[in-house]
Amino acid sequence: MLASCAVQSPSPPATPPSTESPLPPLGDVADTVPLGPALQRPRSRWVPVRWADLPGFEQDATHEAWNAWLKSCERPAAAFARLCSEVRRLSLATPGEQRQWMRLRLQPYRVEPLAGAGAPGGDGLLTSYFEPLYEATRQPPAGTGAPLYRPPPTLGQRKPWYTRQEMDTLPEARAQLAGHEIAWLADPVDALILQIQGSGRLRVTEADGRQRLVRLAFAATNDQPYRSPGGWLMGQSLISDATWPGIKAWLAVNPRRVQEFLWSNPRMVFFREEALSPLDAQFGPRGAQGVALTPGRSIAVDPQSIPYGTPVWLASQGPVASLQRLVLAQDTGSAITGAVRADYFAGWGAEAGDFAGRMKQPLKLWVLWPR
Repeated sequence: MLASCAVQSPSPPATPPSTESPLPPLGDVADTVPLGPALQRPRSRWVPVRWADLPGFEQDATHEAWNAWLKSCERPAAAFARLCSEVRRLSLATPGEQRQWMRLRLQPYRVEPLAGAGAPGGDGLLTSYFEPLYEATRQPPAGTGAPLYRPPPTLGQRKPWYTRQEMDTLPEARAQLAGHEIAWLADPVDALILQIQGSGRLRVTEADGRQRLVRLAFAATNDQPYRSPGGWLMGQSLISDATWPGIKAWLAVNPRRVQEFLWSNPRMVFFREEALSPLDAQFGPRGAQGVALTPGRSIAVDPQSIPYGTPVWLASQGPVASLQRLVLAQDTGSAITGAVRADYFAGWGAEAGDFAGRMKQPLKLWVLWPR
């Protein structure tokens, strides 16, 4: 997808007519066979349900999720490896044929917290993340620029490594970082956002004036704990809107507290630079499964609740979006813990960032597991 993000799904392209149906007529067989027992994961309980229990299943443009499923088949989980040849064959099938195949091959399970960890069948939490896109330079900008670093050689020699504040103030820490700058951003808050997201795109101006689009991929951290800068502001009753637009508005009228705000999070992320080909630019960064993320169709999950590579039915209704769609569990994050918890990959750029910054809604999840 060449658009800046995938917050709104585009109108589905015309699907070539299938010359022959890849499966025999299924009818209602999948929703009449007896349901098996519930399954238990380390942090969740899966309760078998009928396909008719999945809200919006008949309306989803499932072919939009098939690229994400094909990506998962590059590094399939053992439970799904045997299905990948059929997934590839169905990539040009109609949404109806794809749904028919899913009913035949997969069993839906409602994801619930374990006993004592939350109300069975209760709502979970959906948030969103994105890949920032910023202008950057190879040389420090005039004024106060913010460097983005590759891992320093001494990173593994001290655990935890220096905090964010120590990296800005201690001569020994600054000396160990010198020469490991990848690029500079003009705004240190943008650098913090990129570090929190864990990856991003840069339109870099080289020393000779040429511009290149590159990706910064997650490489390492300083092993310090992550503390939410928005939570720090909320804890002091300084703001009531902890979205990034709300935070930036507060910082604009309190410029003397920007440094204090940045230092509230001791965690620092280091990056590696990757070339970004036109094909790579259509997908997001690689998630924890090791495959490129697909805007609007990849989610981050707690792998102790849902294994990587699992197709998931997601339903969320709220002020930001109404979502009922097929997604793939392909990533995780330090804040993504619990049974019914997901982080929705919105894409890249400013529109995706605005969407991700506002997303915080109730969530229901169903895993689609091989029969």
